[in-house]
Amino acid sequence: QVQLVESGGGLVQAGGSLRLSCAASGRTFSRYVMGWFRQAPGKEREFVAAINWSGGSTFVADSVKGRFTISRDNAKSTVYLQMNSLKLEDTAVYYCAATNQWNYGRPLTVSEYNYWGQGTQVTVSS
Repeated sequence: QVQLVESGGGLVQAGGSLRLSCAASGRTFSRYVMGWFRQAPGKEREFVAAINWSGGSTFVADSVKGRFTISRDNAKSTVYLQMNSLKLEDTAVYYCAATNQWNYGRPLTVSEYNYWGQGTQVTVSS
């Protein structure tokens, strides 16, 4: 089992940047594929980005492509989400998640992740 703790959320103006971190503890971090999801009020949880075990392969949702970057540091057991050029519609609770699976053809869905953090709020203001 792995425990996940997100940090780095907050209030930022549109056009600004934030970097989210997700620290993992428990089993060997490098064995897990890591993902970021977000959930806005009244909406379903949606995929944002994912990174495979080594960091050599990633997926990024079309809605954030070119603005968000996912990365990981296996030595620090941490995955990051760099968010630039933030928009009002990026406002949501952001969750990191872990799984042992990877599909090179598509990003995994919510149900395919086994472990979840508690979430961190990101609010983008005008």
